Amino acid sequence: MRLFVVILLVAMLPVSCADYTKGKQYVIAFSQCMDYDQWRQTMLAEMNRELSFHNDVRFIYKNANSNSDTQVAQINELLKQRIDLLIVSPNEVAPLTPVIEKVSDAGIPVVLIDRKTNSDKYTAFIGAENFEVGQNAGQFAVSVLKGKGKVMEITAPEDASPFIDRHNGFIHVISRYPGIQFLKKAKAGNAQHFDSTIKEAGEPDLIFAHNDAMANDAYQSCQRLGIDKKVKIIGVDGLPVKGMGLDMVANKSIIATVLYPTAGKEAILTALNILSNKPFKKENQLFTTVIDSGNVRLMKMQAEKLISQQYDIEERQKILDRQIIISQNQETVIFIIAITLSLTLILGGLSYYFLKENKKITNRLELQNKEISLQKNQLEEQKNQLIEMGAKAEEAHQAKLNFFTNISHEFRTPLSLILTPLEEVAGNPRLPAGIQQTLKLVEKNVLRLYKLVNQLMDFRKIEFNKMPVNAAEHDLVDFIQEIVHTYNKLAQSKNIHLRFITTERTLPAWFDAGMLDKVLFNMLSNAFKFTKENGFIQVSLQQEHSNAVIRIEDSGVGMSEEIIQHAFDPFFQGEYENYKGTGLGLALSKELIELHKGTVAVKSEKGKGTTFEIRFPLTAMQVAAQASAAPALNHIISEDAKIYTTELYPALPSTTVAPAFIRKEYSILIIEDNDDLRQFMANRLSVRYEVFEAANSNTALKTALDNSPDIIICDIVIPGKNGLELTKIFKSDVRMAHIPVILLTARNTDEQKIEGFKTGADAYITKPFNFQLLEQHVIALLNNRNKSKEHYSSDTMPGITQITRKKTDRKFISEFSAIVENNISNDAFSIEDICRELNISPAQLSRKVKALMECNVNEYIVNTRLKKAKYYLQHENLTIAEIAFKTGFSSAAYFSTVFKSKFSITPSEFKEGPGRE
Repeated sequence: MRLFVVILLVAMLPVSCADYTKGKQYVIAFSQCMDYDQWRQTMLAEMNRELSFHNDVRFIYKNANSNSDTQVAQINELLKQRIDLLIVSPNEVAPLTPVIEKVSDAGIPVVLIDRKTNSDKYTAFIGAENFEVGQNAGQFAVSVLKGKGKVMEITAPEDASPFIDRHNGFIHVISRYPGIQFLKKAKAGNAQHFDSTIKEAGEPDLIFAHNDAMANDAYQSCQRLGIDKKVKIIGVDGLPVKGMGLDMVANKSIIATVLYPTAGKEAILTALNILSNKPFKKENQLFTTVIDSGNVRLMKMQAEKLISQQYDIEERQKILDRQIIISQNQETVIFIIAITLSLTLILGGLSYYFLKENKKITNRLELQNKEISLQKNQLEEQKNQLIEMGAKAEEAHQAKLNFFTNISHEFRTPLSLILTPLEEVAGNPRLPAGIQQTLKLVEKNVLRLYKLVNQLMDFRKIEFNKMPVNAAEHDLVDFIQEIVHTYNKLAQSKNIHLRFITTERTLPAWFDAGMLDKVLFNMLSNAFKFTKENGFIQVSLQQEHSNAVIRIEDSGVGMSEEIIQHAFDPFFQGEYENYKGTGLGLALSKELIELHKGTVAVKSEKGKGTTFEIRFPLTAMQVAAQASAAPALNHIISEDAKIYTTELYPALPSTTVAPAFIRKEYSILIIEDNDDLRQFMANRLSVRYEVFEAANSNTALKTALDNSPDIIICDIVIPGKNGLELTKIFKSDVRMAHIPVILLTARNTDEQKIEGFKTGADAYITKPFNFQLLEQHVIALLNNRNKSKEHYSSDTMPGITQITRKKTDRKFISEFSAIVENNISNDAFSIEDICRELNISPAQLSRKVKALMECNVNEYIVNTRLKKAKYYLQHENLTIAEIAFKTGFSSAAYFSTVFKSKFSITPSEFKEGPGRE
């Protein structure tokens, strides 16, 4: 292993030696207003010439072709490309000013060249002073004309700032010489335009053209007019380009040109100084001078020498680039050779290393093979044990199911013995209404248990293939019509629109009436359970080919995708609003239809209703029909109708009348999703207490906040937040924390009880429960709460309270007392101020204070002020008026009246007499 590491380090040496770090590369953009004139082409050539010495710069060039809108768009595009610096030669001042300010505000340096904008938001400006150019031209003109003569000016077609400044400088000089007559200022154009312009001027002695190109056009026009020997021409730019400024002066086409530097080199140097954080000048005015026959030879020689030097530099740069490429190729070859040698060393080292490791691995594999063989034998033994245990588990499972089925079968006899006498007793018209209501509740739940037992037994019969299909031919239309008819009364009581639709007058089919009616009753019962008032349920029947198709559609709560996937799974319980099923009905219905060689399907959408579709062959069961006669349809339907429909009727309203002499001092909130159980408890408790009811967590929270009950009885398994979560909310809200909570549930393990008490519950009662036990819990909790009120109703100093049972109650009283104490001297202090501080309503504040302190809010405020006044009378040397003011009474007289009413002695007597403590 050590040898391998050494070889790897040696192999990495060439790579490490070849590593290098590149410097930062800058991005400089140049926005040019135009580039069709020679002066701007020379500017760009100077920039590229200077950039050839700087490999760390990427140069972006944009040409606007004399269009300001195009230049603005190009600058915005450059801004998105994350440039480091922008060089701008504006086409026009006003349109370009906003976008250049935008670039500057973005933190990007801006270098203006040739022309400025209307803003000072730029980093540097480079260019000659155009006013000075005009002055130089004017002074030379005055010198040549010796103070007398006619002068004409030719400027650019557009009114750009450089041309305006040159004109102003020129006029500024010649206007001081009366002998010089300024004929006109004309704009440049084509040859015909030049000829007509010069003719109209009346043969000038001198023409001042604003650049060398215009000067050349003027000279050619003079030649055509035959006045070229007489007219003297001055140009501007002095470019060292063939046929331009310097050449024109040298061949005497014009008498002079004013040097106007292009500033390309200076712009790049300034930009690099800015990016490198080196010193630079914001205003860079370039040198300008007049070039005439006296110095043109020298200027041309300098320009030609510069061009020659630049050519040499470019050639050497090409040679240097070729040498760099050769050097890079050589480095690449050396690098490849080094890598090849390194890989050879590595592979050799690895071969040696793996040869040694292979021997070790071979030894380890031999040991592992022995261990695997041993483990294989052990796994075979465990597999046999698992098979044996699985067989025993299956046997035990079947034994449990058989036992459960047998027990269910045994339930039917006692249930029948309970149901029959119960129906006789409940049918006695002489029984009081309250007792009849209780007996109806018992009958309803006996029938529910009877239905569940029947479903369990049918399901087990299907599992063991012991459910024969007693098929016979019946009219499906009459059969379904009679079942739907049994639900008419229920539909009217719940205001649900129920209808049966079919296009068939009769539809003969072979089926087991006892099975199919269970399916239809089950699905119709489900539809009624989950359809709210003013909804609809529709049963339709039609023949499709040789199949009967029954659809049961409702406008109920619907099912989610997750529920639909498991709807027909045995014992799957999906919760829908206030109802939780047993998980047997749909599973049994599916099995019964499949015995008829049919199918059951469901379509549903949450909040938009459900449709069940039953499809089975009309004659498939004819061959399998039993020889025995089928039972009468009327008997089957009437037998199942009561079992399936009784539990769907809403609980009867309370008929219990509380004795007139009992005053309902306390209120109770019952939170229970089972309507029958909730109604039963409400009927029993309403004799002594005012009762509020809630079937889910949302209604419970609203009812508790609106009514502030004295005690809450809450089931744990309810729609929405469960009872444990609801109790936590009650106990953590300062408005409800004082209310005792009794949890009522079927969860009866010690762990579940501990979990309930951890939420802050005051009592935990398991179902089935003794109602007298529940009543005694209610009485005990109310008595205990009354005793705790004594902590806050005694005659103590404001703000000093005894310790109460609940942290939230202590917090509320502490905050309430502190607010009163802090406003003791405020005579405008009111209940609304306290409610605003505590963020509760006046009704909630009143109930809370009354429940905890056995007094109303105004009484507490007055008593607190009087106690404070007693303290001042005993310990402070203050007048009665001062004490009244400090304790929030509007006047001394009102204070004395209230004090005497409370303590039967005036404040003065209390201060001076024996009442002083």
